[in-house]
Amino acid sequence: MIELINPHDLFFKGIFSQHEAAADFLRYYLPSDVSSLFDYSSMQMVKDSFVDQELREHFSDLLYQIRLLDGRGAYVYVLFEHKSYPDAWIAFQLLRYMVRIWEYAQRRGEKLAPIFPVVVYHGEAEWHVGRKFHDFLDLPEPFKSYVPEFQYFLCDLSQYDDEEIKGGILLHASLLVLKYIFHEDLLQHLPGIFALFHKISARERAIEWLEIFLRYLISAGSKLNKQDLKEVVTTAFPEGDVTMSTIAQQLIDEGFQKGIQQGIRQGVLDAIELGLELKFGEKGLRELPEIRKIENIDMLHAIRQAIKKVRTIDELRRIYR
Repeated sequence: MIELINPHDLFFKGIFSQHEAAADFLRYYLPSDVSSLFDYSSMQMVKDSFVDQELREHFSDLLYQIRLLDGRGAYVYVLFEHKSYPDAWIAFQLLRYMVRIWEYAQRRGEKLAPIFPVVVYHGEAEWHVGRKFHDFLDLPEPFKSYVPEFQYFLCDLSQYDDEEIKGGILLHASLLVLKYIFHEDLLQHLPGIFALFHKISARERAIEWLEIFLRYLISAGSKLNKQDLKEVVTTAFPEGDVTMSTIAQQLIDEGFQKGIQQGIRQGVLDAIELGLELKFGEKGLRELPEIRKIENIDMLHAIRQAIKKVRTIDELRRIYR
């Protein structure tokens, strides 16, 4: 699988690749009549990639299989997808991915297993996209019985109070960070989030996850600056925890030194991706692999501005080719 460039996707995949975080999410956030069916001891990530180059622009490729408590032999699949902005094409993208999974089972001579699609959303705008595939189509009533239909489960973090966010330490802290990453008051919530790290008994593991969180905050927390983040760390890890505080300070220095230009470039790329999808749909998103190879920030800014004015993909290509 190609490396994901979007920092939100990287963070999401890093967290939900952990068995305990993914299992906690299923326990606490899925409808109880669904989550109560799962045998969590059988849960495992599916390593096979089901997506082609085009679909990889949309998916972080997180898929788990889990058996049901009634002892059925076949696995049920749980497909995780993450969005940081409302995506009008999400139901279509999920359907394409689900078909790839079933095609894989067919090639192996297996029965088709149920797939439970989960979308975790943490963007600034209200999620206004329909949750059923039929919402995507303008269907005359007589056609509805002849067109595939499914719905995905949406976890919109903006709809949860902090007290309602549950799970183990890793999932709890991760969902809080995702919830507030775009907020003006992100800084005010960080001391409480970092305080959760004191509950991690294994010091090496706590340091590992502290590094992941700080790298995400530096790359995606546009409203944070170096000094603010250092002050939060000093508050969260006082003198009694010198090791954590020292390591955190070093990570912040390194992250800001390496990440400023990279963060600017990624921000422009994110804006380009959104602009291409809104204006040209799937056809526009096919231009992303080539555009992402461009290192020149000025050229990327020019592309972002041009999307507003051009009428066709060919007009846009002439700018960067």
